[in-house]
Amino acid sequence: MDKTRTVTMKGNPVTLIGSEIKIGDKAPMFTVLDGGMQPVGLDTYKGKIKVISVTPSLDTAVCDLQLRRFNSEIASMGDEYAVINVSMDLPFAIKRFCTTAGIENAVAASDHREAAFGTAYGVLIKELRLLARAVFVVDENNVVTYAEYVPEVTSSPDFDKLIAFLKK
Repeated sequence: MDKTRTVTMKGNPVTLIGSEIKIGDKAPMFTVLDGGMQPVGLDTYKGKIKVISVTPSLDTAVCDLQLRRFNSEIASMGDEYAVINVSMDLPFAIKRFCTTAGIENAVAASDHREAAFGTAYGVLIKELRLLARAVFVVDENNVVTYAEYVPEVTSSPDFDKLIAFLKK
């Protein structure tokens, strides 16, 4: 049994459901829905390096910035990368956001249906049924090579560290 894991949301502790994903772990399989209600998962991007950006809601400034940066910086690094942003936002809201924000290089997807991604990756916030902010990099063989659980949900991930990691 895992020990209770927490992060903070606006300084208040919240409980994470699921096990912590560590570097070297086989990435858990998952299925989420894109803005067109189509299933998306690791198998959708076979042979690619998957950068999985996890955000609570695209309707917040930090989440908006995170997806926009990943869309422009990582997705433009080459065809070997696939950028997937997962949140609990409804697919309709995701589609509207991506259209308005010009998100064309990253795929935004929803875990609203079963929260299976959130549980599998240890980012589901028990008290809020939102996802905690995190970033995972999964290689071509579906092995986790990078994992960042952001300790304060309202803070950004370490973009510079991630970009440096991807460039090496």
